[in-house]
Amino acid sequence: MKTIKNIGLIIFLIGLAIFTALPVIGTYSLSSEQFSDFVDQKGIKSELFITDIEQNIVDKSFDGMLAFAPKVTKALENANDLHRKNKEYKKVIYTKPHDMAAELGKKAGSGFIVDNKGLMWFLTFGLGIIGALMFILPNVVLLGQKGIKNNGIYHENATNRGWIAWLVFIFLVSFYLILYFRSEYAVNWTYLVDPISQSLSGNLAGQWFVYGFMYCVVMVVMAIRMYIKYRHNMYQIVRTTSVLFFQIVFAFLIPEIMVRLQMPYYDFKNAFPLDYDFFFQWNLKSLLNSGGIGLFILVWGIVLTLIIVPVMVYFFGKRWYCSWVCGCGGLAETLGDPYRQHSSKSLFSWKVERWLIHGVLLFALVMTGFTLYGFFAETSTVLGIKVQSIMDTYSFLIGAVFAGVIGTGFYPIFGNRVWCRFGCPLAAYLGFVQRFKSRFRITTNGGQCISCGNCSTYCEQGIDVRAYAQKGENIVRSSCVGCGVCSAVCPRGVLKLENGPEQGRINPTQVLLGNDPDLMELVNNK
Repeated sequence: MKTIKNIGLIIFLIGLAIFTALPVIGTYSLSSEQFSDFVDQKGIKSELFITDIEQNIVDKSFDGMLAFAPKVTKALENANDLHRKNKEYKKVIYTKPHDMAAELGKKAGSGFIVDNKGLMWFLTFGLGIIGALMFILPNVVLLGQKGIKNNGIYHENATNRGWIAWLVFIFLVSFYLILYFRSEYAVNWTYLVDPISQSLSGNLAGQWFVYGFMYCVVMVVMAIRMYIKYRHNMYQIVRTTSVLFFQIVFAFLIPEIMVRLQMPYYDFKNAFPLDYDFFFQWNLKSLLNSGGIGLFILVWGIVLTLIIVPVMVYFFGKRWYCSWVCGCGGLAETLGDPYRQHSSKSLFSWKVERWLIHGVLLFALVMTGFTLYGFFAETSTVLGIKVQSIMDTYSFLIGAVFAGVIGTGFYPIFGNRVWCRFGCPLAAYLGFVQRFKSRFRITTNGGQCISCGNCSTYCEQGIDVRAYAQKGENIVRSSCVGCGVCSAVCPRGVLKLENGPEQGRINPTQVLLGNDPDLMELVNNK
């Protein structure tokens, strides 16, 4: 079995190596016909840009995106600078330079990768999936009988911030930086999934389709690992299946099919303010111009945020969303599970968590207020501040850097719920409701606790669960996402996730001071 695992690891690394090399290889040759069609399609009116591209790129061959992209970005920047200087605003091209390079690169791609998309998919995604499964599946035998395993996670390089973890960190951060800020280097990745994208939406793939497809593949493979590791706990099996279903069906398949049916691209499970651009002016105009389906999406988004979310949290806690539905939580619980022990339990981290996550929520609400005022008042500035600048700032700092680069890239170093714990505005909103008006709690049986510390070690939200268990206190922290892993790794059955009456939900242990406490009153109040 160990031999199979080692072979699987080699196969996986081969696929990963080819996938990693794709951004900097390939051949790009843009024909005059392709460029002419592109200009007409985009409605480009800048003669400067058109002339520059025709002189320096059209009908020439470039080896790799490193040679092709800089010429496009430079041509666009130079043309826009001159147009703005001459106040020729109708000729300004508002596409971002790197996105323009990606679009032209997609049309210009040629050679082996473009001509052999199926083979290249197999050599990257295919080998990655096969290798990963060969590495994971033998654990059914190697882990022995189902049950709790104290498997030395702090003795392994991969799970204790060793060199393997740092390599994973570098790969994840680099991957997200390309997705968000250098999309032209993802062009070769898009060719791999073009056939899948065309079968779903009818369009060629972009970098976000690559991300969505890769997201689902990674979750499925790592979910199999979850099934094996937690096969003694039915809650974990059902919960993992739930997040897989909502990610693959609601977040990936349905939006793509909606595009094919000429409907707005929309993820029906994505609630505001996690879906921070829902009330952006461009989105509101798009929905209102899309007829009945657009109006339905608008109403659904508002009802989901204001009614469904708090009602569900009241009955089931924030776990119904964060651990059963949310795509961010789904990736954290599958890909991020090996790193959950890195979530800091210090008092300092808890203080940072409270200020940061509520600060992001406030930022999101203020930004949305400005956006809605600008939309209804038909103005681009509010209190002398450009609404677009606020939206761009939030999109960059929170939507890209925090939620993407840090939120996922930092899994191997700071744990799997960095975004959910410190940044997600929806988690902050859910947490308010869960803490003060919810039936959910994790009950503890202090008499059974042996202080092994498994629960605290594996708490991805940085809660010192053992401290509650030792005192027999219910856990009602607003940050708890109800993943249930603390209960799954407890060898004594001390912890239990429950939805009960509000009365008695918060039961802090009272410290008896003085010589005359009324013990009967304390017992009756319990």
